Amino acid sequence: MASEQDVRARLQRAGQEHLLRFWAELAPEPRAALLEELALLEPEALREHCRRAAEACARPHGPPPDLAVRLRPLPPQRVGRASRSDPETRRRWEEEGFRQISLNKVAVLLLAGGQGTRLGVTYPKGMYRVGLPSRKTLYQLQAERIRRVEQLASERHGTRCTVPWYVMTSEFTLGPTAEFFREHNFFHLDPANVVMFEQRLLPAVTFDGKVILERKDKVAMAPDGNGGLYCALEDHKILEDMERRGVEFVHVYCVDNILVRLADPVFIGFCVLQGADCGAKVVEKAYPEEPVGVVCQVDGVPQVVEYSEISPETAQLRASDGSLLYNAGNICNHFFTRGFLKAVTREFEPLLKPHVAVKKVPYVDEEGNLVKPLKPNGIKMEKFVFDVFRFANLPPNGDPPAICEISPLVSYSGEGLEVYLQGREFQSPLILDEDQARELQPQES
Repeated sequence: MASEQDVRARLQRAGQEHLLRFWAELAPEPRAALLEELALLEPEALREHCRRAAEACARPHGPPPDLAVRLRPLPPQRVGRASRSDPETRRRWEEEGFRQISLNKVAVLLLAGGQGTRLGVTYPKGMYRVGLPSRKTLYQLQAERIRRVEQLASERHGTRCTVPWYVMTSEFTLGPTAEFFREHNFFHLDPANVVMFEQRLLPAVTFDGKVILERKDKVAMAPDGNGGLYCALEDHKILEDMERRGVEFVHVYCVDNILVRLADPVFIGFCVLQGADCGAKVVEKAYPEEPVGVVCQVDGVPQVVEYSEISPETAQLRASDGSLLYNAGNICNHFFTRGFLKAVTREFEPLLKPHVAVKKVPYVDEEGNLVKPLKPNGIKMEKFVFDVFRFANLPPNGDPPAICEISPLVSYSGEGLEVYLQGREFQSPLILDEDQARELQPQES
């Protein structure tokens, strides 16, 4: 373990020496705990984190002045309407989704790092009983939906299949969640298919860039937002685990969605048939001022724009059919390919910009008294899971069409092509002319 001297030197480099101001008052055990926590904070990264938090807080908030002219709704061909599509189209999406599930290519990933503070409880949200006669919790409802979708896919395709359940927790929720699952026998799921892992924590910071002490011996830490998923996937080798299991498609959702259809075959099938890197299931906004982010395009790039960033005038705009122009309400319900998640963790995650969340953060004052502030006093920096949309391939009409040009000198109307093409794989674009045909002609033995 790092020594007091080492930690003091690291804090001095980060400009956060005040975190040891109660050192002399601490007993040996709290001292050791505090040193262990502080030793995990890399000085340069901590300095940068505090600087960015203070700068972000100082910037003016509200809609960017030019956002309205940069904003566009998603093109219709990128949107599938489950409730309004013709039955055959919906059946095709659903069948493709069930097919992928039956092949063990689909997993679900739960974002469960938050505590149930706003629900008025001190335990993880997933343990909350939602008022049903059965007294089932959110975790139980979700586990049972996984079991049922596995059964449905197995019945359709005559095979046994598994939908692995990845559960991203935080330091605050991992222990209680793991214990809760054990107490309930994993809700009759195979424990080997329930994988729990932690997201990172970041220090809460004052408006002038100082890390907040929650107690004399503890820094105020908070999960790094649901966008912390991407670092957590890398930290815990989750994508490698998915690859071993053969998982290609991942349904990501938030724990407090009581209606969520885990591994929804219609949603999965639509995204797979579109050939999309990622997708978002949305609900239509009920009214212009509804406080929900909107999936749309900014400068031609798909992303989620927070409701606070959209002017009232823009929110009121209507399409020709009378519906809201910007009506795709984001509910943190997403599809990703494993390949895209791998690209995000390796290439794009450092490009994600943290968002400022101004919060009421309990702290100790200069005299060591615990203070529970009545108004926001600190900054928690968070990344959002949907911030990666701008890096994704969302082809407008499914996979780009394969290009294959066959010379009339090779085939008049398709005859004889099996001689050249049978049993071979080709990359698009393919030009099959006389020279290429001669090279592909089987050699006589």
